[in-house]
Amino acid sequence: MELVFDDAFYMKKALQEAEYAFEKDEIPVGAIIVVNDRIIARSHNLTELLNDVTAHAEMQAITAAANFLGGKYLKKCTLYVTLEPCQMCAGALYWSQIDKIVYGSSDPKRGFQTMGTQLHPKTKLVGGVLEKECATLLKRFFIEKRNLN
Repeated sequence: MELVFDDAFYMKKALQEAEYAFEKDEIPVGAIIVVNDRIIARSHNLTELLNDVTAHAEMQAITAAANFLGGKYLKKCTLYVTLEPCQMCAGALYWSQIDKIVYGSSDPKRGFQTMGTQLHPKTKLVGGVLEKECATLLKRFFIEKRNLN
């Protein structure tokens, strides 16, 4: 059986990262960056662990990918992230000149599209990949948080 390296395949990898965040009591957002069918960065939210509001999954992935590539631009790369990026992350992605962003669940309250933030003009955007799975994990996290308080 041959593996199919499509958006759903890579989003499942990002969901694994989101699960790691969930286990660490972080908001469960996971991200990976792929170039030429190779995962070059994996990350998840670390805002609680690092006590850093900028430690979003996407920001961690951007840094790891740039270090891997030895440069600040992520041309020919694709970001897979379980939640639509916020305006901070979208701004960093703009400057990285990433080729493509694929996200799972939309964020109608804090997502970059609601906030009116622009991506780089050449960046392709795909939303709703494994949307149900991504949204379910986030909902489960916040339900458990509310029930603990």
